[in-house]
Amino acid sequence: MSWQGFITLALTVGMVAAMVRNYAPDLVLVAGMTVLLTLKIVTPEEAVAGFGNEGMLSVAVLFVVAAGVRETGGLDWVVRNVLGRPRGTAEAQLRMMTPAALLSAFINNTPLMAIMMPIVQDWARRLRMSPSKLLMPLSWATILGGTCTLIGTSTNLVVSGLAREHLPELELRLFDIAWLGIPVLLIGLAYVPVFSRWLLPDRGAGLDTRENPREYTVTMRIEPHSPIVGETIEEAGLRHLPGLFLVEIERDGEIMPAVGPDVKLRANDQLLFAGVVESVVDLRKIRGLVPATDQLEKLTGPRPIRRLVEAVIASGSSLAGKTVREARFRTIYGAAIIAVHRNGERIAAKVGDIELRTGDVLLLETPPAFLRAHGNDRDFALVGEVAGSAPPRHDKAWIAASLVLAMVVANAMGWISLLNAALLAAGAMIATGCLSGAEAVRSVEVRVLVAIAAAFATGAALQDTGVARFFGETLVSLAQPLGSLGVLTGVYVSAAVLTELITNNAAAAIMFPFAVATAQAAGLPVKPFLLVLMMAASASFATPIGYTTNLMAYGAGGYRFGDFLRFGVPLQVLLAATTILVAWTLWF
Repeated sequence: MSWQGFITLALTVGMVAAMVRNYAPDLVLVAGMTVLLTLKIVTPEEAVAGFGNEGMLSVAVLFVVAAGVRETGGLDWVVRNVLGRPRGTAEAQLRMMTPAALLSAFINNTPLMAIMMPIVQDWARRLRMSPSKLLMPLSWATILGGTCTLIGTSTNLVVSGLAREHLPELELRLFDIAWLGIPVLLIGLAYVPVFSRWLLPDRGAGLDTRENPREYTVTMRIEPHSPIVGETIEEAGLRHLPGLFLVEIERDGEIMPAVGPDVKLRANDQLLFAGVVESVVDLRKIRGLVPATDQLEKLTGPRPIRRLVEAVIASGSSLAGKTVREARFRTIYGAAIIAVHRNGERIAAKVGDIELRTGDVLLLETPPAFLRAHGNDRDFALVGEVAGSAPPRHDKAWIAASLVLAMVVANAMGWISLLNAALLAAGAMIATGCLSGAEAVRSVEVRVLVAIAAAFATGAALQDTGVARFFGETLVSLAQPLGSLGVLTGVYVSAAVLTELITNNAAAAIMFPFAVATAQAAGLPVKPFLLVLMMAASASFATPIGYTTNLMAYGAGGYRFGDFLRFGVPLQVLLAATTILVAWTLWF
């Protein structure tokens, strides 16, 4: 290797070490890119190539598509009917990983991850479960599912494309790789729920962990068209919302206290809840469940643009000492009071009859203009919007779901590229009102994109300086004296190591000629070597930087670099042994 190769290798080791010590991956990778550019190991074009890369841009646009699905509740049925209410972490992981893997066999795993990640995060919060217990397994499920068909990952398509170009006599069919992919998938599905309790840490549940969170008492009414009409409390998901308790139901003027989980809900039931504001936000997102106050109907603007706002009554406020009704709150402020919090007390009176006091925290439903008009109002000591409080645009859920389906079908059929399909879907989401332009901008995870883009410079340096080729050749040559089993192992290990350092597609492209040449020199069939190469180039479990879906999960799950090493290396070894032994048994 040249001096540039040694510097690149040392820099790569240093970057990995920095991320193991929990330095932010986007900053580390940008720093590495800067060093490589300064030393002229990569050209300016190579350094910034990742920022214009189609795959990275596709991820950026897919964040917008996923936001459109989330804002409309377009996949609520997935949470209700597929994910459901598991009894523990292991069951939750299996319920999530199984459909994700099945879908990933036929759908590109990057858009699938982008769409499912916010759904799983919200589901985890409702289950009072740490997202870190689910997001890494979700990424791995999409990777493992993609290894079951020739179209499941871009890696498989790269290898099959190279085979068509250089080995036209070799036929690779859609399910040829399933002989290796299905055993690997089954082992992955068994490994995660069994070993995650010891090897996958809890990095925080994303719940309100304050010792004295603000609790409100709020009454919600079930509208006649709500899908939860006729369901039990348990089936409707109203029994286990974090930090929320169903106190009673008022039905036809009668009070039903201590409601059991098997009680069936009816239209116009009024449900009294006590709990933290985050769970009140969850209630607003259930279709056909609305605050039981006629004041909402008198507010200006459609409900989907309204937000929840908390406002603290200031000392000397004109509101203090008056009931909500006497204060004519909606008329004066253009907002409706949903609930009142007072020093940890649960105020059971109807909202209109509550006499307001200094220090009371009002939970309001407001139009967008409220914060601008009353943010500095002397009647309030503090005014702030509740994060994520916009109710889903349920009337547009079918539009969002249709756009996602059209995007997936158009890309899967090869009509247009993933980037083109995602851009069309994102534009249509905004044009049809599934989400606003401001929401689209906020949905883009910039730090994830920077990390993905900056990683391309390191991959380019490893290729250009010959480091990647050197390691691939060395591992394969060392394994040749060990026979067919040894050569298979060499190909797998070489590709797996490279895919953790550079992109999976680059690893597959680099190793393709070595795999073919090694098989031909040893007088062995080429096809199993190519299938093993596909599996190895997708086997990115030990680091978050080797695969786009891992990088997406990395920040969202609050993981540390070492979490991937601790949980991923044993799986990496298991899957390597399985792939190599199955291939050797079937074809040699």
